[in-house]
Amino acid sequence: MSETPKLKLGLPSGSLQEPTLALLERAGYSITGAARSYRPAVDDPEIEIRLLRAQEIGRYVDHGFLDAGITGRDWVIENGADVEYICELPYSRATTRPTRWVLVVPEDSPIQTVQDLEGKRIATEAVGLTKHYLDKMGVSAEVEFSWGATEVKVPELVDAIVDITETGSSLRANKLRIVDTLMESYPQLIASRRAAADPWKRAKIDRIALLVQGALNARGKVGLKMNLPKAKLDELVSTLPSLRRPTIAHLTDADWLSVETVIDESIVREIIPQLKALGAEGIIEYALNKLVH
Repeated sequence: MSETPKLKLGLPSGSLQEPTLALLERAGYSITGAARSYRPAVDDPEIEIRLLRAQEIGRYVDHGFLDAGITGRDWVIENGADVEYICELPYSRATTRPTRWVLVVPEDSPIQTVQDLEGKRIATEAVGLTKHYLDKMGVSAEVEFSWGATEVKVPELVDAIVDITETGSSLRANKLRIVDTLMESYPQLIASRRAAADPWKRAKIDRIALLVQGALNARGKVGLKMNLPKAKLDELVSTLPSLRRPTIAHLTDADWLSVETVIDESIVREIIPQLKALGAEGIIEYALNKLVH
């Protein structure tokens, strides 16, 4: 028997690990053993998973040690990785907002703009991003690599830091002020140039992209199904704009229709009483794992 072909897929460990695994589960992939091994098992025999730091995945994909991976666009740029971007995946550690790389100083610092950092010192984990930003802004400053706990280094050790944030709450708690945003970043599904050119691997990667994007599209959405008097259909659509373009099916009773649609979960509690008032019966709300456009 011929050996089953494999796609080596890198997934981020650390703060992105839990939301990434949850996303893949909604996409239909069951992954086990992630808490114990950097090689967790997946119920797809054609995929081998490696859990690695997000900072490293772009480089390993570039070098061909991985065929594909999920990592932030920021880390791909930071490493100068030559990869093919398959799709953007708009999720993050704690929210649906992108992570931001920001230039930060203490609240009482006299520094108000990046130009005020001429000749100063900046600490960051993203040295390449920061140097590129300073070059673009025409500012000459010393940039040093920070191994962590970057926010505690100002103002005693450095004049400013470049750090990553989603909500800014941690920065505010440490009495820090954002001067500028260098870039915003979402995770990306990326592939090596070689894997992207391989017909089997590219098809496999594209299938993963389709399913994962479908899982993201389904966030905050639910399906709604009901039976409705046929005479009330126009009133339903005109009264409830969120129910435009529903799927309509005829029932054995010619005076009734089956209506099905997808809506934002946040408005269901307002919609259902209105549907009932219009004469709808058998109203069913159901969860969605994937929504493929």
